[in-house]
Amino acid sequence: MSNQDALNKWTDVFMNTYGTPQLHLVKGNGATVTDADGNDYVDMLAGIAVNSLGHGHPALIDAVSTQVSQLGHISNFFGSDAALTAAARLREKFGDPEAKVFFCNSGGEANEAAFKLSRLTGRTTVLAAENGFHGRTMGALSLTGQSGKREPFAPLVPGVEYYAYGDIGHVRELVDKHAGDVAAIFMEPIQGEVGVIPAPEGFLNDVRALCDEHGILMVVDEVQTGVGRTGDFFAFTQAGVQPDIVTMAKGLAGGMPIGAVVANAKTAALFTPGAHGTTFGGNPIACAAANAVLDIVDDAFCVAVKEKGEGLAGAVDKLAGVDHVRGRGLMLGVVLSAPVAKDAVRVGLKHGVILNAPTDNVLRLTPPLTITDEELDRAVAALEATLNECVEETR
Repeated sequence: MSNQDALNKWTDVFMNTYGTPQLHLVKGNGATVTDADGNDYVDMLAGIAVNSLGHGHPALIDAVSTQVSQLGHISNFFGSDAALTAAARLREKFGDPEAKVFFCNSGGEANEAAFKLSRLTGRTTVLAAENGFHGRTMGALSLTGQSGKREPFAPLVPGVEYYAYGDIGHVRELVDKHAGDVAAIFMEPIQGEVGVIPAPEGFLNDVRALCDEHGILMVVDEVQTGVGRTGDFFAFTQAGVQPDIVTMAKGLAGGMPIGAVVANAKTAALFTPGAHGTTFGGNPIACAAANAVLDIVDDAFCVAVKEKGEGLAGAVDKLAGVDHVRGRGLMLGVVLSAPVAKDAVRVGLKHGVILNAPTDNVLRLTPPLTITDEELDRAVAALEATLNECVEETR
């Protein structure tokens, strides 16, 4: 089946939630994928920061194959070694020996769980950032500070107000406005879906201090930034803060569907049997994949990610058509001098690179954390050719 044959069938069988795919992919190796016509591409998106170990990693193949041959889905009426091990390791990464873990299937579900925990405090107001993104399910969508995504589904969950990202003065105004009724403040250390925008220096520290002052839960959404993506296992550690709750998903199982909520003991105790649940969350196969990722993404690996990111940012920053590069590790926003990012996604395929344009003038680069130097060189060369062609098209 050719690319075109496959894509023609998509509109026939799928709801139009994503539009027609750009390509029909059939295999991958490392940070390189191949389409139905046999063309290769350097994957600088990695399933939107999901394929942390790239495609076809032997550790993932072995972990999933072994687990599915021994024990598959068992529901949450029973426990498994894979889930116990993964939860203990995430607690250690979180940095609180008494923290508790809840497994689910996605980042949206993780933020739903955190939202529900906030309701159990007895307070009803939650603050979330303008332009933030926390998911598309109704609760997570209510937290998402993008009116274009929310409005078609109104009315949403009440009690959410939006603060200007990075503006601690505005956050404090909203806390004072609601006089003791703010349950939680949600934030991303780096806003990914609006162009990779890092929080200003000191913002997480200021929010932590404000939460401590008023007994508010600090919820850090590390769905995209977690698991080594920024060069630290969690992005919040660079600020030296300890959240009450962290949510995660994407890269945690290297492509298998998983989400997780890690909360300190006091917060976690708000959940009691029957208060929340999920059929597939914490299943042995996804947890086995997570353990394979956690085996590899250690401190030394994170240092290597940081170094790769610095090299990639430096190389891309020199390209014609690039205004500047922001972000950390292998989560970079390439800010362009002209609004040609969406054109660059299309043109990039011609040059053998998969790109993503969260806005008209920003390209988001989130390749597999295992991407090789040779693949990075190919990606930069392809990006250079892409931007040159886009500039020519605008003349």
